[in-house]
Amino acid sequence: MAQGPRRPLFYFGVLATGFVVGGFLHSLLRRFLPQGPAKDIFTWAVTPTVGPVHMDLLVVSVTLGPIGFDVSLLALVGVALAYYVARSIF
Repeated sequence: MAQGPRRPLFYFGVLATGFVVGGFLHSLLRRFLPQGPAKDIFTWAVTPTVGPVHMDLLVVSVTLGPIGFDVSLLALVGVALAYYVARSIF
């Protein structure tokens, strides 16, 4: 049964839940899997970074960074799984 458009908070909650579950699975497998190709594949991650960003506002000088996100394969699987579960519940 098709439903109307979802609220942005729903999608944000699904993304946040998926990244948390996927990150938990990533750390769990990184810790307990033995060395080998399975560990290399399941614990593969990309960390894009931005920074450092320097702002000089004459009165105050602020330096932020570097800021990075650790996105793993299991985090993306967690997002897909959370969306599937949320879609079937709601």
